[in-house]
This record gives sequence, structure tokens and C-alpha cells, in this order.
Amino acid sequence: MSEPTPAHGPRTVVSPGKTLFGVGVSEQVGDYADRYGTRALVLASEAIYDIHGETIVENIEAAGVETAVYTDVRPDPTVANVEAAYDVWESEGCDVIVTLGGGSSIDVGKSVGILAANEGSIRGFGVDRAGYEGVPNPTPPVIAVNTTAGTGSETTRTAVLTDESTDTKFIIVSENIVPTVAVEDPTLIQSLPKSHTAFTGIDAFTHAIEAFTSVKSYSVTDGYARDAMTRIVDALPTSWANGDDIEARTEMLIGQFQAGKAFGNSSVALVHGMARPLGAQLHVPHGLANGLILPYVVEFNHVAAPGKYAEVARLLGAADADTPDRVAARRAGDAVQELCEDISLTDYLDEFGDVPTREAYLDVVPEMTQDAFDSGSPDNNPRKPTHDELEELFVRVYDDALAPDSPRRS
Repeated sequence: MSEPTPAHGPRTVVSPGKTLFGVGVSEQVGDYADRYGTRALVLASEAIYDIHGETIVENIEAAGVETAVYTDVRPDPTVANVEAAYDVWESEGCDVIVTLGGGSSIDVGKSVGILAANEGSIRGFGVDRAGYEGVPNPTPPVIAVNTTAGTGSETTRTAVLTDESTDTKFIIVSENIVPTVAVEDPTLIQSLPKSHTAFTGIDAFTHAIEAFTSVKSYSVTDGYARDAMTRIVDALPTSWANGDDIEARTEMLIGQFQAGKAFGNSSVALVHGMARPLGAQLHVPHGLANGLILPYVVEFNHVAAPGKYAEVARLLGAADADTPDRVAARRAGDAVQELCEDISLTDYLDEFGDVPTREAYLDVVPEMTQDAFDSGSPDNNPRKPTHDELEELFVRVYDDALAPDSPRRS
């Protein structure tokens, strides 16, 4: 595990090489594909391809670039998913990657790029095996066409994959996998259903809070995080309630982009450490897992960073400038939970979760706790949990948010 960087020590701020923002910018994808290659591998899930794929492929081919298409990107992509996509890259002789979707397609695209430029299996590049910056050679050009708001993966040096042999998630972190071009067109997220508007939106909010309060935060990332939270607090409920509100959709794209820049250059912390094993065990979408956990970690953390969490509470309208920081910080967890309630987050568990009995859940709590610690993310947390405290947090999430008769579901 790398040592924390001193507050005023040297930093490297990563970002996509270019970012296209605004209504209609996805029409420029072909121009950029032509700039970087002659045969593009287009990566998407079947559902996203059915909505936007034909238009994007036509745009690329109109620019004189041939295409090969892989439409089997799955949520929480696996090692096997990446290997299958790479087989298409190799057999079709591709030289540029175009991802269409959110974090899953972008992470598959980054990972295909890793295999295209480096020797070894994709599992071997995880930080638990290769360490941070463990990808020796930069990927071929990656053009990330974003259709969620979001994971922020188009801004980061991180890819998250699932090792299906152990049913655990692992992360790859390297400057050599940051996308070349990010495409942020709000018209592409107008078709996002309410469920995934909620999941990806609360994911972005979690990124911003964790980056803001991480022990690796600093002035640059704090600025991104503050701006992200300010936008998301207003735009998420509005875009969830009315997906056709193009202004709210645009604000969410900007907010999630800023949140991605925040955590990509700072770090995530305990919420993500817990969400990865929870999502893997219960087959809960990543953003939903984050939103289930976030209020309890905020409540757990507030004593360690009262100034930061007081700002969070004020942004959420739970305190004002005259409220002492420690008083305001205590209100932050409840305020975050109210934001989750505004978008009916726990209502989606019936459709998108596989919630076990309490007894079965308790059986996997020790494993999830160890997986959370092994991820390294809790090391970045402002309050360092003990093993018992982390187990207690997992149990509280079940009793308060997961169980069918829990307060947040009833």
C-alpha cells in the first residue's frame, strides 16, 4: 500500500486528454476515431447498443473508420468479459477503442487497452498484485462516450472488475489507462431510467463526499468535490423526477465529471471498501450499494472531520453558516439519507437486489469485512474502523436498509 502524500507534497492530476461537453457533441465521435485509428472496437451492453449504438457506429463509419462491435458488456464486468472483448479486438485488428455506456463499458475498454499494450492476464494488473501504477505501457486511444451520470470512469486512472473465480471485485489503478477523449452529451442520458438515474447519481455523490473527506484530499480535489456536490444536490432529484429536463441532465453530467476528477485524483474510502463486497455478495448494482451504505459511514466518520462534514450538511440544507461545525457535522448522515429517500433508493431493492435472510447475511459479514479491508479503501478513511466496528456497520446496513421490514424500506 502506498504511503499518503503530504498535504503540500507533489501531485499528479490526471484527466482525459480531451473532454467534449454539451448537446450533440456525440456527433464528433467519428472525427476523433478517425484522428486516432482506422478500425474501432465499439464496446457496449446490448441494452445501450440498442438505444444509441447504431447512431454511433454510423457516425464512426461515416468518418471512414471501420468498426467491430462487442455488445456483451455486463454490469460489474468480469475477467471473462474483458477477455472476450479483447478476443474481438485482436481478431478484428482494431487500433482504437470506443466505449458506449457508463462505468462498466468504460472499465472494459480500459482493460482491453491494457491487454492490447501489455503482457499478462488482466487479473495480474490489480493493485493487490501489481500495486498502484502497475500497468507499464499506455493503452491504445480510448474514446469514452458516456451514457450515465455517473461513475466518472471516463475521468479516472481506475478500472473495477470482478474476479468470478472468487466472486470478489478488484481494482486497477494507473495513469496509463486514463481515456484519451471523454464525450459528455446530455441527450444520451435522457433515456436513462429512473432506477439507473438514482444509482449512478448517488454513486457520483458518494465519489464527491469520499474524495472530499479522504485523508488524500487536497485543495484541487476539494474544489472539484465541492462543485460536484453543489450541482448534484439539486440536479439529482430533478433529473430523477423528470428525465427530459435537459438542464438537470447537463448539470448531472458536469457534477459527476467533477466528482470523477475529485476521487480520481484523491481517493475513495470506506463506503467503496464496503460497497464492493456487498455488491458482489448480494448482486446489488454498485451505485445502489454505495447509497445503502453512505449515510452510516458519514455518521461514523463525522467526528474525525467535522469541518468537512459540516460543509456537507450545509450543502444539503441541514445546517447554516451559524451552526457550529460539530453540530452541523452530526446532521450530515441524516441529510444524506434524506437525499436517498428523495430518489426512492431502497425501493429498487426488490428488483435489483438479492437480499438474503439475516442469518445468511451474518454468515458472510466476516468475509465482506475482510474483503473491505483488503481493498485498501478503508486506509483512506478519515476515521479508521476496527474489525469489530466494520462488522457492526455491515450489520447496521442490513437491519436499517436491507431487511424487508427495515426502517428505510418500510
